[in-house]
Amino acid sequence: MVAPPDNDVLWARSLHYSHSGSPGLIGVSIGVRRGEVLAVTGPRGSGKTTLLHCLSGQLVPEQGEVWFDDVPVHTMGTLARERLRRDRFGWIGPEPGLLPELKVWENAALPLLLAGAPHRVAKHAACEWLDRLDIGGFARKRPGALTRAESQRVALARALVGDPSVIFADEPTAPLHRAEQATLLRTLTTAARSHGITVLLATHDERTAEVADRRLALLDGRPVPTTGAEPSGDADPGGVADTAAAAPGPATEAEGQGACSLSA
Repeated sequence: MVAPPDNDVLWARSLHYSHSGSPGLIGVSIGVRRGEVLAVTGPRGSGKTTLLHCLSGQLVPEQGEVWFDDVPVHTMGTLARERLRRDRFGWIGPEPGLLPELKVWENAALPLLLAGAPHRVAKHAACEWLDRLDIGGFARKRPGALTRAESQRVALARALVGDPSVIFADEPTAPLHRAEQATLLRTLTTAARSHGITVLLATHDERTAEVADRRLALLDGRPVPTTGAEPSGDADPGGVADTAAAAPGPATEAEGQGACSLSA
């Protein structure tokens, strides 16, 4: 094994993976710096989700290496990879994946609660992000009372609540209308850059990919050259103003009557 470059928080070399004999990844290599937003692009079925699953430790590649902070993820056991995902990674996909029996704030706080954080600390952190995403008023409700866009915001709060090193975002805007897509992307990228969080954003949508600092294009499981100028990372998706604060602070009454209540 060869250790990754010092400036790459996440690094993989020559990844191969197949699904029931059908190639999913063929020789994919990648390096992502701390605080970088990297878009993994390509049509549906190109291997984007498989790549994110291998990099996040959800799948073990059949060949190749995956490193996170100089630690070989591909040699970890199942429990070690589960702890890594819980403690250092955040995940948001096209489906919110909220637990219907839990309140909204509990869904957002779940990574902290599973890690053993005190109840009040976990709730405070979750409420900060819910308020920042303008859904603090739903904190005591169940997910069934939310719209799809509101549920996706809760999923984003859950991905951010543990201050992860890396967020894997797999088509997170797919179920949303354009205005909601822009709001979600703006919040994700602003929070990531202010906290030094690395983001791997898998998308087939060109407008979504424009928020990234750099791109990796896949086709039929293989990397392909990208065309056109590299995006600057400063693009405003959908023209929405930067209303999401860079870093959440303690909720105040000035943030609106919908703010979470820690005593609730």
